[in-house]
Amino acid sequence: MDFNDTPDEAAFRTEVHGWLAANASPYCIDSQALSLAELAQRGRGWQKHKASAGYGALCLPRAVGGRDATPMQEVIFAEEEGRYELPIGVFTSIGTNLVLPTLLKHGTLEQIERFVRLTIDGSLQWCQLFSEPAAGSDLAGIRTRAVRDGDEWVISGQKVWNSWAHTADWGVLIARTDSSVAKHKGITYFVIDMKSPGVEVRPIRQISGESEFCEVFLNDVRIPDSHRVDTVGAGWKVAMTTLMNERASTSGESHLLPDTRSLLAAARAHPDAAALTVPMARLVSQELALRNYRFRQLTLLSRGKQLGADAAMGKLVLGKMLQELSAMALELHGIAALCPDDQLRREAHKLLHGYCWGAALRIAGGADEVLRNQLAERVLGLPADLRVDKDLPFNQIPTGR
Repeated sequence: MDFNDTPDEAAFRTEVHGWLAANASPYCIDSQALSLAELAQRGRGWQKHKASAGYGALCLPRAVGGRDATPMQEVIFAEEEGRYELPIGVFTSIGTNLVLPTLLKHGTLEQIERFVRLTIDGSLQWCQLFSEPAAGSDLAGIRTRAVRDGDEWVISGQKVWNSWAHTADWGVLIARTDSSVAKHKGITYFVIDMKSPGVEVRPIRQISGESEFCEVFLNDVRIPDSHRVDTVGAGWKVAMTTLMNERASTSGESHLLPDTRSLLAAARAHPDAAALTVPMARLVSQELALRNYRFRQLTLLSRGKQLGADAAMGKLVLGKMLQELSAMALELHGIAALCPDDQLRREAHKLLHGYCWGAALRIAGGADEVLRNQLAERVLGLPADLRVDKDLPFNQIPTGR
């Protein structure tokens, strides 16, 4: 992708390109040949090597092990890194992109000193314990409880759709600490050691055949009050810091889209090429529109500005496009995708994974419906959705049971 780099950005890209050319090869992998646990473990090694060269968490302050880089420099590094088959994924980025910015903004000095550098160098991997079976899009409806017992908290409940919880060392957790106030006000944010007694992690088998997601059961888990982040009852505010970083991260994953140039070549050679003209034109125009929208976002970042609520549009479009483009690519491969040719089989596997991941992406990081509400209310200024339980004490909200 051509970023139209400024001179400073071009110099940084040259630096990164050279460093990766000299360092990436020993860490390159065949992800299809590795178990998820092996992939996460390889990710620790690559993260540690990046951190040793100052690339472990580019935008974080130098004082804590980052580089004080610009958002554009972070994008440039990700673009160059994406040219290699390296062990990168959410098993690392949950910690560096979501947890650390949250701790730096809301955590204590002790928490920052304990967790930040160890996360940057790959020693600690994190998971996010937010969603529950009855609290997904309505995240403030969580029912996991944290009860104070002296200098400890006793946590009981169930979390679900927790990416890489089975390989994580620590998790960030929101739990209800007060049911007598409105649902958004009675939540507190914690960090939790995933090896604590009472933590039970169960991987979930996905349609792709993998088990990146998990459900986590918390059975009277005791954690010290020093693992609380910010004040009691401030958990919703802290969680929003985490979620805003998550949505900014997922909206930039346009590299997940199949290569439309090779897709067009396959369509031209297809026996029904004429019938494919309109659907291919529609998909390619959408892909170009998403790319140009991404350029607009990058321009704002390069000027030092923050992305607004309209950034949700990139994430909203990406999931649907990933499904549609992957489905078209699979159709064009047809029966050939089943042939014994190893290279073609690998390509078909990537396309199938993209198709399945597109469905997950339409939920992860904010479901389509939630993002449409945000765009309607915060960008277009349309009337807000009716929320009859917004100001009710949580213990007075009907459960529907």
